[in-house]
Amino acid sequence: MIVVMKSGAARKDRDEVTKRIKALGYTPHIIHGTTRDVIGAVGDERGKSVLQALESMPGVESVVPILQPYKLASKEVKKEASVVRISENLAIGGSELVVMAGPCSVENETQIIESALAVKAAGAQMLRGGAFKPRTSPYSFQGLEEEGLKLLAKARELTGLPFVTEVIDPESVDLVASYADMLQIGARNSQNFALLKKVGQINKPILLKRGMSMTIQEFLMSAEYIMSEGNQSVILCERGIRTFETATRNTLDLSAIPVLKAKTHLPIVIDPSHGTGNYHYIAPMSYAAVAAGADGLIIEVHPDPERASSDGPQSLKPKKFAALMDKLKLFAAAADKTL
Repeated sequence: MIVVMKSGAARKDRDEVTKRIKALGYTPHIIHGTTRDVIGAVGDERGKSVLQALESMPGVESVVPILQPYKLASKEVKKEASVVRISENLAIGGSELVVMAGPCSVENETQIIESALAVKAAGAQMLRGGAFKPRTSPYSFQGLEEEGLKLLAKARELTGLPFVTEVIDPESVDLVASYADMLQIGARNSQNFALLKKVGQINKPILLKRGMSMTIQEFLMSAEYIMSEGNQSVILCERGIRTFETATRNTLDLSAIPVLKAKTHLPIVIDPSHGTGNYHYIAPMSYAAVAAGADGLIIEVHPDPERASSDGPQSLKPKKFAALMDKLKLFAAAADKTL
């Protein structure tokens, strides 16, 4: 159920409502709107009728059942788009198109610093890079782990770019969160519910990638796992789904953008690198994603893709990335976004 507070309702009224929700055995989640607050009461579906009595409390306008299985992520809870703050100067979901760029994995200090300087010069607002790398083969490069996090932090210090990096298990969440500005949940972990719950308990933004065989509803239910633990700063990432097509690494589902915009208030980022698996296709799919309404892009850039430890074929060289960013400004302007 959602409890809609009256416009201008006193804070003490809201506090009394949250206290009553807890007393009834439900968990309150406060969502701040532009004109009023909404309180989501999440818990056992079977006894939710008791929450209807909250309608008589001071400051309450109405109590409405949430019809979607995903509650906190639903537009029924919050009609206006959410803006997720990454740092003091950067947020995703507003009028600014946010581009995150960098190598698939951190390989050494020279590589990550060179990458960070290049993407910063081209206009990217955020650095991406993997310190922990879950790979299909156990013999593939698995990442530098904490040493990689330290190198990402050094790149941030030199460039001022906040960074996003992947976390692969509940045990390493606290370690990654101590370094990163945003934590990424990869496609293979998008239904690792123990991990989703753990990142839901920290105070850091989460970039949640869609699983390769996930429906939109399953994707939003994974977001719900994070949000139900208290962390409302979730950004969705479409990175392609697995289909019968073999011409590309995945099939980049850009139709997910308008579908998600209709169903959820959460921002959506597109990953054309994993979505196509081929650097030739990244620029056109980036332009298409922005035209379709994406809030951001996450793009793999490497100074020497031919020698990359992972995902070289889908990584742009710095010059090609700079050219993409120049042209992207036109598409951002057409979509009423700034870059």
